[in-house]
Amino acid sequence: MSEDIHERQRPVVLEAINAVADRIESEQDHLTELDSAIGDADHGANLTRGFSSVREELEEIEDEPIDAIVKEVGTTLISNVGGASGPLYGGTLLTASQELTDGFTAESSVAFAEAYLAKVKDRGDATVGDKTMVDTLTPAVHTYKKSIEEDELPPLTALAKAVDAAERGVEYTVPLKAMKGRASFLGWRSVGHQDPGATSTLYILEELLAVAETHLEGETAVEAVAENVSETDESADDAEATDAEQK
Repeated sequence: MSEDIHERQRPVVLEAINAVADRIESEQDHLTELDSAIGDADHGANLTRGFSSVREELEEIEDEPIDAIVKEVGTTLISNVGGASGPLYGGTLLTASQELTDGFTAESSVAFAEAYLAKVKDRGDATVGDKTMVDTLTPAVHTYKKSIEEDELPPLTALAKAVDAAERGVEYTVPLKAMKGRASFLGWRSVGHQDPGATSTLYILEELLAVAETHLEGETAVEAVAENVSETDESADDAEATDAEQK
């Protein structure tokens, strides 16, 4: 069964990887501009180099199982992305890929997201409020998990809600004082600048959503999703209504 899942999902995974590579390349200058304000001005170039190398590797791994493909993406990013970004963007994939031995399901995608977030926080020694990619990933992953496990929404809808949460996470970094990385050396001068790592993380999530929209069914308009959930709560019985209030 898992082999069949890998066969069906492999083209979508490869499509998503290429889409992310394209987006990072197209946003290179903007990411560099953001990093120029509070970093080394190399975030855009480093990620572009890394994902360009990933694209070159795809032909050699396009027949591999999904977990092996994701693992190889991580290995390639570690080898080709300089600075702290290599381990943060690549090393985390090595760990999270272990959750995909049976391909992508609602359950495995949640486990993958949680493993990715946990490894990013561990490698970067960062928490919410430190003005890093964690400020984007944390609300995105928590929203995705809740949408799948508690609200029982389709994965596409859950991903749309996660991207919306990630967008707000990026905005959240602007007024923060950086506590990690080179930006922390600026102290209060880092306030007022959008974090480049949080931004590139949002771009990756946006491309994953764009590809998912062409292959999965579900509602992606977050406002409509909220209205539907509200209507469901109103028509639920007393037990369900009480549970919804607690959430």
